[in-house]
Amino acid sequence: MSDTTHHGPPTGIRRWLFTTNHKDIGTLYLVFSLVMLFVGGAMAMIIRLELFQPGLQFVNPEFFNQMTTLHALVMVFGMIMPAFAGFANWMVPLMIGAPDMALPRLNNFSFWILPFAALMLVSTLFMPGGGPASGWTLYPPLVLQTGDAFPFVIFSVHLLGISSILAAINIIVTIMNMRTPDMPLLKMPLFVWTWLITAYLLILVMPVLAGAVTMLFTDQFFGTSFFQAAGGGDPVLFQHIFWFFGHPEVYIIILPSFGIISQIIPTFSRKPLFGHDSMVYATASIAFLSCIVWAHHMFTVGMPLAGQLYFMLSTMLIAIPTGVKIFNWTATMWRGSLSFETPMLFAIAFLFLFTFGGFSGVMMALTPADIQYHDSYFIVAHFHYVLVPGAMFAAIAGVYYWLPKWTGHMYDERLGKIHFWLSAISVNLTFFPQHFVGLAGMPRRIPDYALQFADLNAFMSIGGFLFGLSQLLFLWGVVRCMRGIGDKATDRVWEGAQGLEWEVPSPAPYHTFDTPPVVK
Repeated sequence: MSDTTHHGPPTGIRRWLFTTNHKDIGTLYLVFSLVMLFVGGAMAMIIRLELFQPGLQFVNPEFFNQMTTLHALVMVFGMIMPAFAGFANWMVPLMIGAPDMALPRLNNFSFWILPFAALMLVSTLFMPGGGPASGWTLYPPLVLQTGDAFPFVIFSVHLLGISSILAAINIIVTIMNMRTPDMPLLKMPLFVWTWLITAYLLILVMPVLAGAVTMLFTDQFFGTSFFQAAGGGDPVLFQHIFWFFGHPEVYIIILPSFGIISQIIPTFSRKPLFGHDSMVYATASIAFLSCIVWAHHMFTVGMPLAGQLYFMLSTMLIAIPTGVKIFNWTATMWRGSLSFETPMLFAIAFLFLFTFGGFSGVMMALTPADIQYHDSYFIVAHFHYVLVPGAMFAAIAGVYYWLPKWTGHMYDERLGKIHFWLSAISVNLTFFPQHFVGLAGMPRRIPDYALQFADLNAFMSIGGFLFGLSQLLFLWGVVRCMRGIGDKATDRVWEGAQGLEWEVPSPAPYHTFDTPPVVK
């Protein structure tokens, strides 16, 4: 066994199909996520094309609603979660000094479920009656009108959930059992900490989603009445169960982003992260609070006053640990020796724009205000600010930051900066005006709108097309590095980088850490 550990990777298609190597599986996740970014992005382009002018132009209302539903499902389950799973696979073993993930075959299995689940989900568009048109929340009774595609939607959601749970189990076991002996739990890098907490959240809430969609399934095919009022069921019950999954889910998406940003900002400030331990406690607090605020998505269903007050106040509490994080990132940069390479630019944009999205979230925590904002474009503006310049910018920052370590080649800095400025400008052109049309009463998920919203919608659509096109620069930048075009990367890559992952050569060898490394 000892002499085989230094052999290079196997070659050909078998390497990728049967691999149990954490770096290969991380690469598979990241490439799959990149493909899904453009699939989900194409759906967003159809939505923005239809909304470019008032009236019905290109698609019928049913197909428009299928696009809004699948755009969300593809982006959440197909793009952003696999991207962070890819980061975890690549970086967690390197950061904790482990030779690989703890459960390598499970790792392979949890990845290969994904492409089939995503393919099944997208294929529902081509079934009789088309895909689900209920929004990603799959609310009954609307979702029960889906037609032949309905069981395939349910099954694909189950598969995507299974993939997430298996990946989460693997990450927890790896972090708990395979850290290098002289790395205490509290002193782990923040990216590892955020993923550990995220993995526990995943295991907690993914089965809840599975239960909700299974009850939908039995309502449709087995005559149960969980959510059918005619049989004594309650459609609002579905909303409670769904959002008990759905609210922690948005933190499952954002916590790994916090981890990536917490690695990048200290590197380009050339000083340690301010308040490492407080960041860990803040992350754990956010994860806990995310599980007790679910019904703030449901203020318009006729909740009792006590429920409204409880969910309003508990939601506002999340602002405290989030504020701690933003303060710590800012304090890390304060009087640091800053340099503004592409990963740092995306990280700073994340800091500004995610905070902006957080402010509109605090506005929506107020029950009477939220009853006005509900189902308007103001809600769309809020969650896109935390998910696009939030989670997606963090993922892009992470790719630029670690790509030289993965491929052994530096990305083109000029191309990266052009990509950053186009993305940062266009994302605001797209989503900032949505606050105004939302406050003026424009409803979401509707393919047509009143004439007074025409100018701002044209503006948003142009911003959306520009944002979509600018991601082609990102794709080209990644492909250049993968093909070995550009300067060779040094082992340290970034001058201020600290941590075990920077002790290994660039590109990172197929097998690392035959013996546990010493943490400096």
